[in-house]
Amino acid sequence: MQKKSSILFALLIVASMVLAACPAPTAAPAGESGSMAEGETAMAENPVTLNWNFATEPPSLDPSLGTDTTSISIINELFLGLTELDPETQEVTPELATDWSVSDDGLVWTFNLRDDVPWVKMVDGAVTPTGDMVTANDIVYGLKRTCDAATASDYAYVLYVVAGCEDANTGDGGADIVAVQAADDTTLEVTLAYPASYFGQIASMWIMRPMPQAAIEEHGDAWTEPENIVTNGSFALSEWIHGDSIQLVRNPEWYGWSELDTAGNIEVINGIMIEEDSTAFSLYETNELDGSAVPLEMMDLALAGEFGDDFVIAPRNCTYYYGFVTEKEAVSDVNVRRALSMAVDRQSLSEDVLKGGQIPANTFTNPLNYGSPAEDTDIAPWALSEDQGGLGYAAAVEMAQGLMADAGYADGAGLELTLAHNVNESHATLAQAVQAMWQGAFPEINVEIETQEWGVYLDSIDADAPLEGKPDVFRLGWCQDYPHANNWIHEVFNPTQGANTPLLSVDNPQVGELVQEFNDATIAAQTASADEQLELYKRAEQLFVDEIAGAIPVYYYTTVALGKPWLDRIYADDKYFYRWSIDQAAKEAAQ
Repeated sequence: MQKKSSILFALLIVASMVLAACPAPTAAPAGESGSMAEGETAMAENPVTLNWNFATEPPSLDPSLGTDTTSISIINELFLGLTELDPETQEVTPELATDWSVSDDGLVWTFNLRDDVPWVKMVDGAVTPTGDMVTANDIVYGLKRTCDAATASDYAYVLYVVAGCEDANTGDGGADIVAVQAADDTTLEVTLAYPASYFGQIASMWIMRPMPQAAIEEHGDAWTEPENIVTNGSFALSEWIHGDSIQLVRNPEWYGWSELDTAGNIEVINGIMIEEDSTAFSLYETNELDGSAVPLEMMDLALAGEFGDDFVIAPRNCTYYYGFVTEKEAVSDVNVRRALSMAVDRQSLSEDVLKGGQIPANTFTNPLNYGSPAEDTDIAPWALSEDQGGLGYAAAVEMAQGLMADAGYADGAGLELTLAHNVNESHATLAQAVQAMWQGAFPEINVEIETQEWGVYLDSIDADAPLEGKPDVFRLGWCQDYPHANNWIHEVFNPTQGANTPLLSVDNPQVGELVQEFNDATIAAQTASADEQLELYKRAEQLFVDEIAGAIPVYYYTTVALGKPWLDRIYADDKYFYRWSIDQAAKEAAQ
């Protein structure tokens, strides 16, 4: 799932994504040997090992460039944030920062940092300190690097809350105008463009991580390869066979292993990249993976208790949606977009296809976020069932048929669409179901489904990609960066400051004024009072998913997964691998 994904992301029905079977790498890169240097830490002969499916090749392990859930889940283990979000409460907790304060006007945030976090790298198969400690200057460098237009970070817009970042990212002024500075090695000062109570949550994001300037400048784009990368998190990158596998090993220099009660016992993460849920599930059945998504064809058995306590359904702060590339002629008419959205039977998809407790969506912002108006019947009531207080699917289809006729495509005659998704059995099943719904509502419509490998897919739907290569409709998932509506309806779809994948344009004569109202509402909400924020975010959702129909929110995610009895893990939007534990004796006995 992409976070801009998007992400994301990014993600997906039960996991992020999924890819082709491959052997798991060994505990240390093959062929490396030699005597131990001072400060190196040898890996145990039989390390506690998590065998995990990352489901796809991570497009980037660069904190400034990561946008999808696969990349971010690994980046979060390699680099520490100023803060961290508690996986259960989503409260902001200390990580690199021990504490922080905010000026009376809400603009200046001062973070006091730990002084005991070393930079490390792999040397002869062992995690080795470089001799340098993480300082406030490393965070200044990382934040400015993300904002710098030369970096081309797709996520820089999230940091526009920092004074000077937007100008650095969109103009020629360079990164020096970004208002962040190190008062000393352990004191960081960030000045905001406007008061934002949620900045402590943004400070947990990967785009604000300390970054190793010397390694980046020496190795360029190759700095994230295992032989070059310098990190500071709970795990280090020991091996990355692109398109095949990735391995992380415990960083023994990380303070958390001894300080945090929540720290687990994983020493090695052997990650593979399998796109298809059914293939990964087969490896799970033979104990070659410690966890797995549940293939849709196995859901009935899972719900019937076939897998006992191994089977878990948990809430997840993500939304599955179909986006429109509104510059494409086939979906340029708002009546067409609204009709297509109305003709998606969200209730049936959730209950009859997915079967994992997913909630039909009438808003983009997941209900687990502050400011979400999910299931408010003032917003796209045709997307809600009668039990939810909505119009129900039959009435929605009747409305959709009228709108399609108004657009000049009675019964869909003359309308040809491409519906795209990344490689995954679950996405394919869902796309086929939506295709059938559209063809049922508009008998003369022609809907072609296109499928691409994840990295290629992300490139094809990027806002700057050539229009002719884009599909008309695409699937994505968005998972929270921080649990606030600003991160959803503003930072993803605001046409002037967000990722804006649907390419909404204020110049469109059909909806230009509505897009401008949407734009104004999301910006005004950032500094409004609590009550005003709720009304503004509600109005923004009403405009976006109903009156403009920039995207089709389909359902709110759940985590639907299998975990071996020897695996003690948490279920959250991020993986938090450092908190997981394995009963190694039980695992070895089963194998």
